Amino acid sequence: MLLHEYRICLPFTVEEYHIGQLYMICKHCEIESSKDEGVEVVRNEPITNDEGIVGQLTEKRLYLSSRLPVWIRSLIPNLFYITEKANNFYPYTTTEYTCSFLPRFSIMVETRYENNNGTTENCHKLSADELAVRKLEYLDIALENVADYKYKESEDPCKFKSEKTGRGPLTSNWREYMKPIMCAYKTVRVRFEVWGLQTRVEDFTQRAVRDILILAHRQAFTWMDEWYGMTLDQVRTYEREMFERTNKKVLQSTPISTTNTTTITNITTTTTTTTTTTFD
Repeated sequence: MLLHEYRICLPFTVEEYHIGQLYMICKHCEIESSKDEGVEVVRNEPITNDEGIVGQLTEKRLYLSSRLPVWIRSLIPNLFYITEKANNFYPYTTTEYTCSFLPRFSIMVETRYENNNGTTENCHKLSADELAVRKLEYLDIALENVADYKYKESEDPCKFKSEKTGRGPLTSNWREYMKPIMCAYKTVRVRFEVWGLQTRVEDFTQRAVRDILILAHRQAFTWMDEWYGMTLDQVRTYEREMFERTNKKVLQSTPISTTNTTTITNITTTTTTTTTTTFD
């Protein structure tokens, strides 16, 4: 098992990003749902946890066989999807992935959002053994690069200035002085218990997650004028409409398998793989 913790600061409050996170996720679904592959939303409904807190359960099928490296495609069926189940009890979320024919493969992402610049130690209360093997990285949306083919000047935090809030452009030391500021604390656990492939697959997946987190959080900031000022009801309405369009697009062109999936446990890039998830 490969355990990484990523800390990603954003120039928002945790309360503001509740809207931004939802908006970013459903916009990504539509962008990445191409003619032949994409995201099918199976469930999107309220849930209540054991403490009586109301959240949202979302289950999706991510069709991505053509987007994987050749060496992985050679191991999987032509019709391939991963099932994503996300429990959103914001500001705490969990996301797990399942795949019926790879029961020993799992990815689990836990996220906590706090109003600070990444200073909370052991936010996820990892055990001593977990801390010993954890790799900790601070991902700075102003300093981390994205692949050339994914770069857009309009999505560059060092060039973007919000018309609605006046925030930006970000400088190299923005985390030291920016107000407001928040941090996404993410633990990513990757397991692939198959002899001969474990290290390669786990390393590939963690690199994919890292690259996607960088891109997605750059976009969360540079898209902020699209979602800033929306209410939760408005963004939920947008979410329903977007998922309906996405499902229509995907289901018209993708034969849907009825095979039951087995829980395995957000993936996505230095691999230059297009993704349909943001790991939020």
